[in-house]
Amino acid sequence: MKANTQSNAFVRFLITASAAYLVSFLIYQFIIKRYTLYDQAFIGTIVKSTAFCLNSLGYKTFMVLQDRDMQVVGIDGSNGVWVGSNCNAITLFALFAVFILTYPGNQKNKLWFIPLGIVLIHLLNILRVTALALISNYSPQWLDFNHTYTFTFLVYLFIFMLWVYWINKFASTSSAK
Repeated sequence: MKANTQSNAFVRFLITASAAYLVSFLIYQFIIKRYTLYDQAFIGTIVKSTAFCLNSLGYKTFMVLQDRDMQVVGIDGSNGVWVGSNCNAITLFALFAVFILTYPGNQKNKLWFIPLGIVLIHLLNILRVTALALISNYSPQWLDFNHTYTFTFLVYLFIFMLWVYWINKFASTSSAK
């Protein structure tokens, strides 16, 4: 009986999380991204933060900041890296937040854990773009592979580990959401 209850709770979580993520994704794609400059402004903060990291490491950098479509950051002498809306991690913030919001646990813990997780994911994303800029400078032939596979895996693994941490430390199957 207990296994059946846990199975039902997990299925309920998957359905609720999927629906909530779908709604947040659609709001992002069809409202925020289409009718606001929030998306591009956020990409600009990633580009500027990446340039700051590279400058702190002693590199001379360049940036191309625009209101629409693309923004570029890199080390002088390289092609740099293009940072687009798929690279800004906003959909990953939503994925993480939905996982935490829809999984059972104390609301007070969710109020601090979700913003902390989003900040950590954002910092990881800045480090990811910084690493890609370094790869673009030193081994551009490895840029596509690392962007597509290595860093995608690492970012999703990090989000999964945050979720596992939440489950082990703060979630409870007996408390109400």
